[in-house]
Amino acid sequence: MPSYRSQRMAEDIRRIVFAKMRELKDPRIGDSQGLTVTRCEVSHDGSFCKVYISAIDGADRAKQAVKGLTSATGIIKREISNVLKLKKCPDIKFIADDSSESSVRIFDKLKTIEKQLDQTDKEDG
Repeated sequence: MPSYRSQRMAEDIRRIVFAKMRELKDPRIGDSQGLTVTRCEVSHDGSFCKVYISAIDGADRAKQAVKGLTSATGIIKREISNVLKLKKCPDIKFIADDSSESSVRIFDKLKTIEKQLDQTDKEDG
């Protein structure tokens, strides 16, 4: 169970990464439309951080963005250190998260089921 301090740091890092993502000019990140930071996990001692990136366009787009963000890790770490006034910034690892893609798939399946139920209700009623 993460401590209160690590949870607070994780939320701050999530906000900073999201804001910095908008400023980066890496073509793999692009204009960062449709990219989001789904969650951020900081280790108990604050030495390591996992940042999960998701894209509306799918897992392939998220993987490209992760490559771009990984190459910009130094810039992002410097921003985190400056904003949070940390002596030692945690090591950051970006991970592609496909939760958006799976939620869209689930939503589509639910819509299909709803249409099928409506059709059976019309036939019965």
